[in-house]
Amino acid sequence: MALAHRIVARAFRAWFWLRRPRTIGVRALLVDPHGRIALVRHHYTRFWYLPGGGVNRNEDMGSAVQREVAEEVGIDDAPIVTIAGVFHNRREYKDDHVVLFVMMVDADAAARLHAADRREIAEARWFAPDALPDTVSPATRRRIAEYQRGATGLGTW
Repeated sequence: MALAHRIVARAFRAWFWLRRPRTIGVRALLVDPHGRIALVRHHYTRFWYLPGGGVNRNEDMGSAVQREVAEEVGIDDAPIVTIAGVFHNRREYKDDHVVLFVMMVDADAAARLHAADRREIAEARWFAPDALPDTVSPATRRRIAEYQRGATGLGTW
């Protein structure tokens, strides 16, 4: 399954290189009562990321982030607390705009965290901000540091 995801990811990068589409994405800084942050690792990469994905046509960003959190980590009742930033991402040849939402969960919801879509998500786990794995993506590490400082993020993802 991981090989198929890698092949599809490469095909998308080639398409993005040719078309250079403008996309809108959302990410969730999902925080539990202990201040831990939910991260996911996809089958097709070694890095840990914040849950999230693309905004579908005719879908608002708030609904998109709630859908992505439910699809990736199985939590469908996380309220949005605030927007932590709006970023521009030009990786993979896209013109991608990413909105980062802070979402808080209670202990019951935190206990339900799991890799909900096993075809896409290899692992989903809670991490203390001061005990992140070495393989957290650089952008994810920056977003968590900004959140800890209370900063609103802007600029490059």
